[in-house]
Amino acid sequence: MKIICDWDNCNKTGIYKAPVERDNSKKYRLLCLEHIKIFNKNWNYFENMNDQQIEYFIKSDATWHKSTKKFGSSENFFNILWNNALEDKLNIFSRSNYKEFKKTKMSQTDKDALQVMELNDDAKWEKIHSKFKELVKKYHPDRNKGNKKFEDKLKIITLAYSQLKKTLGKK
Repeated sequence: MKIICDWDNCNKTGIYKAPVERDNSKKYRLLCLEHIKIFNKNWNYFENMNDQQIEYFIKSDATWHKSTKKFGSSENFFNILWNNALEDKLNIFSRSNYKEFKKTKMSQTDKDALQVMELNDDAKWEKIHSKFKELVKKYHPDRNKGNKKFEDKLKIITLAYSQLKKTLGKK
């Protein structure tokens, strides 16, 4: 299908896009090579804009016309964090808050594994290791006459211990 140039009284093939509106790249007309050259020579994107609007457009072009904030502004999260980190105004590093912060950073899988091993969230690796030994002795099939229920419990405990060893254990 041959597309005819959208210039008055032209029958040549129109393959070059010419915008119809300044800020709408989806609306265009197709022109031939001769007429697209004329169109481009006469096209003025900044037509009907005053000097301030042109200056604003040029400056915002550096950020792809996205709104930005000054790095030093009080609205900038990283600036707030940096200004308060040394004095710890947000109490992130105080002893009580640090423990709470550490707890929230533990994954749900690790929390579930600790629960399986009957331990709380602030258990140290040495405690986890000794509790594992205790539970292995308690639920070992040899100690429980091969009871399948205890064997399944031991498998779950071993999986929990493996998870904790992977994330919290000593390398």
